Amino acid sequence: MPTSTAARSALLLGGAALVCSLTSCKRTAKPSNPPAAEVSVISVQPRSVDVLATVPGRTVAYRVAEVRPQVSGVLLKRMFEEGTDVTEGQQLYQIDPAPYQAAYNKAKGTLLHDQAALVYARAHAARQGTLGEEGWVSKDGNDQATAAAGEAAGNVEMDQAALNDASINLTYTKVLSPIAGRIGRSAVTEGALVTANQSQALATVMQLDPIYVDVTQSSADLLPMRRRLQSKNLNAGGNDAPSVDLTLEDGRRYGRQGKLAFSEVSVDPSTGTMTLRAVFPNPDHLLLPGMYVHATIQEGTDQNAYLVPQNAVGRNVHADPLVLVVNERDVVEERMVELDGTRGESWVVTKGITPGDRIITEGIQRVSPGAHVHPTHVTPQPHT
Repeated sequence: MPTSTAARSALLLGGAALVCSLTSCKRTAKPSNPPAAEVSVISVQPRSVDVLATVPGRTVAYRVAEVRPQVSGVLLKRMFEEGTDVTEGQQLYQIDPAPYQAAYNKAKGTLLHDQAALVYARAHAARQGTLGEEGWVSKDGNDQATAAAGEAAGNVEMDQAALNDASINLTYTKVLSPIAGRIGRSAVTEGALVTANQSQALATVMQLDPIYVDVTQSSADLLPMRRRLQSKNLNAGGNDAPSVDLTLEDGRRYGRQGKLAFSEVSVDPSTGTMTLRAVFPNPDHLLLPGMYVHATIQEGTDQNAYLVPQNAVGRNVHADPLVLVVNERDVVEERMVELDGTRGESWVVTKGITPGDRIITEGIQRVSPGAHVHPTHVTPQPHT
């Protein structure tokens, strides 16, 4: 019996030691590595990308003419339909010509009278000169005849000027369009009394084809743009002027391309901006003055840029852009990048990545720098 009790005690102690040993082994065992996360990557290569600047702007008529009367009188007739196209020199209004016709006739009669007086004065002066040479008249009489002829000639010159002035005023009773374009509403009706050079315009004519688009850009953004244009030998207004595209208020693209035509020569000190002007063809008059648009200026071409999907670009706590790159050991690395706008659904990356880099596009939320991943290559969508 004692032997049996001792044996049982030994067995219990051995089992306890075994359990303790197994428990200790379980506590000290290292956990296994988690499986590599599945991510989608694209392999990027440099490509030629247009350098674009998109700025808001407004359309401005190519030419604007405010039609005002140049003589006073009663308006007899309006000779155009509001909102239609008119040609240069087309008659728009008729002012009562009667008083100006009378003034013209009077000036013409005065001229004819004085022309006849000039003929007599010259003939008399000639006779007096002949008689003076023969000694029949005094030198004083000869001088008086010569002076009278000169005075008659001066009267004729003044009469001719008065006739020309009367003719001009008579012509001005026909109010003509100074330019070709679209005419707006008439500010007056028949029977209105108008005055010469009045402040209120009778109507306004605007040339809409071509049409201007004025945009403003900060001087800070303008400086790099000017450098890029100069490096490409592009100048506003020339045949090689930068191209400009328009996006209309409804988000649609304007189907015709324009050219940068003008840039302001000074910076507005109150806003720190400059005005750029582009000119666009507008044969259908789709663009009207005062419309709000977005102009995209092609400043040049970057031969070493990368297009990266927008969902692949993140931000750090300082809002600096970054991408996650899978290196040759399939380990995630963080790269800080520089962006230069968008093209379609992609960012244009100018610095921070190199040819052949594998950039994570899907699964970014499941990984962090230093993590091992299992990358799957995908084909990027075409860029527009």
